[in-house]
Amino acid sequence: MKAGIIGASGYSGESLVKLLLAHPRVELAAVTSRSRAGRPLAEVIPSLRGRDRGLRFVDSDAAALAAGDIDLFFLALPHGAAAEYARVLLPAGKRVIDLSADFRIADPAAYERYYGPHPAPELLPHARFVLPELTPPAWKTDAAVRLVAAPGCYPTSILVPLVPLLRDGVVAREHIVVNSCSGVSGAGRKLDETYLYAERAESVKAYGLVKHRHLAEIEEQLALLGTGGEPVAIQFNPHFAPMRRGIATTITVPAKNPSIDALRAAWEKACAGRPFVQILPSGETPDTAHVAGTNRVDMSAVPDPRTGNFVITSALDNIMKGASGQAVQIMNLWLGFDETAGLV
Repeated sequence: MKAGIIGASGYSGESLVKLLLAHPRVELAAVTSRSRAGRPLAEVIPSLRGRDRGLRFVDSDAAALAAGDIDLFFLALPHGAAAEYARVLLPAGKRVIDLSADFRIADPAAYERYYGPHPAPELLPHARFVLPELTPPAWKTDAAVRLVAAPGCYPTSILVPLVPLLRDGVVAREHIVVNSCSGVSGAGRKLDETYLYAERAESVKAYGLVKHRHLAEIEEQLALLGTGGEPVAIQFNPHFAPMRRGIATTITVPAKNPSIDALRAAWEKACAGRPFVQILPSGETPDTAHVAGTNRVDMSAVPDPRTGNFVITSALDNIMKGASGQAVQIMNLWLGFDETAGLV
């Protein structure tokens, strides 16, 4: 199967290039970048010297790409830009996996509150948000689905541990507080003093409080996947941390059933046989260093009898399970490949 990556020069795009070049079932046939068109892939990504298959970056011409023989495209683009490519590729019969926020939110009004007017509302009926461990599997064979939205990094770190507990009534849906720390690569490859590692080293800084854009995605999916449509509001407090990659999340949530055994049973039921979720013993907290470079979520929980809360922790690599690795996992499931093909 032939795949292409539109926007292959950012962190997620570069990671996708490496994953797809090594994938046993996929031929990476096109990598695009307006700013690097014509340059050899190995010149832009020197770590690929000797295994770049002679690929060069090509211009991101949507019409030309739609007219070619590539079967599936990954959109590793900013929100807003991704929708413009989807609008051209879908009528040409291409499958699309979007790593931006453009199609993660089903409700266009919710999208507008956080991002502005939706750039392509007419495509929403063809789009499906897919978190492989939690989304019911019918999406894989639904002919109406031509466009899959891959979840964001913060949402993945929150939804994977929390949805099974809401679904099984182990925790309350009120008074949920989430604190997350992200590596600086989460802001993308852009020149902004705020995100320079020299500015972030020896520093932890909260940002995006009260109305972070990922809230719309998180709360919509908590309701759709976890509570049967009942609204869920969380207090989400994201932070920049002095590391290149990784997400570390701590969730404090009131326990309806304070048994750690009930919590673990809900997790094991939801994640049984899932290759990219590791449930750690209670009291052993996940570490971003242990998931770096993998497509894995590590998670754990401890009960706090004093407050009646569970304190849940998770860790993942924001570029892998939070972006490119998860997109490849979605592709594997969609096309009937082994879920772990090309992933670690």
